Amino acid sequence: MSTALIADAHLSGLGGPAGPLVEQLRALPDQGCRRLVLMGDLFQAWVGFQSFETGDVRAVVAALRDLRAQGIRIDYVEGNRDFFLAGSPYADAFDLVALETSFEVGSVRYLAVHGDGLNDQDWKYRFWRWLSKSAPVRLAVRATPRALANRMVHSTERRLSQTNFKHRAALPEAAIRAYAERRLAEGHDVLLLGHFHEPRVWKVKGGEVRLLDAWFRSREVEWLR
Repeated sequence: MSTALIADAHLSGLGGPAGPLVEQLRALPDQGCRRLVLMGDLFQAWVGFQSFETGDVRAVVAALRDLRAQGIRIDYVEGNRDFFLAGSPYADAFDLVALETSFEVGSVRYLAVHGDGLNDQDWKYRFWRWLSKSAPVRLAVRATPRALANRMVHSTERRLSQTNFKHRAALPEAAIRAYAERRLAEGHDVLLLGHFHEPRVWKVKGGEVRLLDAWFRSREVEWLR
């Protein structure tokens, strides 16, 4: 079973308009895809309320629903720019919306995680991540006029970006390796991470960790066959 991976498209932002990605999604069935794993941050910011819906969101969600109708499984791994997607009007575009997903391809056991929350020592970021996705904030965003709510979401997203270690000068390799070794010990062979926007592959105790390139940089779908 061929599995397609898309990480960090940042559509309507760094990734530009949705059209090129929509065309790639439509081509997946003819390329033998049976599972699509979206590794988070599909949009620059995606809020799971229709009051925030844009043309790009409508186009991408329509393409994803069509893929599911053709029998392709779609897992969405939430990123730091995703808010309240589980149980939202968009939930039917996915088989799973979660913080992580695990699956096998060719007898290799993969664990896919976005990667923004893996550093246990980065408490400031972890606090803001928890707060921005909490139930009180969800209620507040739902009840807030769209223009003001948009400003709130983008302000929160900027604060997350400013606190998170991915914006530091050096890639946090030690933290990534430690996290990978701990998670691989649970029964996985390869840890897949998005979030860091640059491709890397490291051998670690128990298997391998792969950082995926951001779609907004590569403009390419990645494959596991």
